[in-house]
Amino acid sequence: MPYFPYQGKQIFYSESGTGRPLVMLHGNTASSVLFEFLLPLYQRDFRVIRMDFLGNGRSNRVETFPEDLWIEQAGQVLALIEHLKIEKADLLGTSGGAWAAVNAALKRPDLVHRVVADSFDGRTLHASFADDLQRERASAKNDPGARQFYEWCQGADWETVVDRDTQALVQCARHHRPLFCKPLETLRVPVLFMGSLQDTMCRRDMAEEYAAMARLVPHGTVHLFGAGGRSEQCRSRRRGGPAIPVRRIRTGSAGPPVIPQ
Repeated sequence: MPYFPYQGKQIFYSESGTGRPLVMLHGNTASSVLFEFLLPLYQRDFRVIRMDFLGNGRSNRVETFPEDLWIEQAGQVLALIEHLKIEKADLLGTSGGAWAAVNAALKRPDLVHRVVADSFDGRTLHASFADDLQRERASAKNDPGARQFYEWCQGADWETVVDRDTQALVQCARHHRPLFCKPLETLRVPVLFMGSLQDTMCRRDMAEEYAAMARLVPHGTVHLFGAGGRSEQCRSRRRGGPAIPVRRIRTGSAGPPVIPQ
């Protein structure tokens, strides 16, 4: 299994397909296995690269996650692009991965071609984010389907990973940490803000927030689906394993998200 070094630790990644480099970035408490069912939609046209952020999936564990987690994760993305000697890559990030993707483009626009930022809160976390997250995570840890999802993504130590992630995000929200490393209006990379209006895990004013972000950036567009949300589950099957409920990334009935031109 391929790994690359990062700050004294090892980060897992995988590749499939041919074409333009496309790096897929998972959200919090998930891992790169989340994208397995999407690969047939992309690998004919893209060199699909998936990675497990430090502390997740098959990457080395960390004792704590930083409060500025999504800014730090952007550094991991850029390190992978440089490790693979890619001139420029498209980035597709969902949930926490969306913040990481945008931050990577803000930090190093010379390495990023285009960005899809899917299913995230945008410039700020909603007012009740910390309380909502703690309540949701506590409930999920007692739900058999959610426990299976966590174990599928993280392995046997899933509960430790979830608890560390929860602690970091709660501190981020309560300390009002910046979510972007630079002002969003300095972003020079084309970005598609994408999500579902029925996603109960995102802010209620998603349409307004996405429209505001698109106006700020020189090359921003928005696509919102009227139905579907991450609270719904689809059935996916691991090789040789049981059926696992997996949070669905909305791609629409016509196919996968379109990488903005």
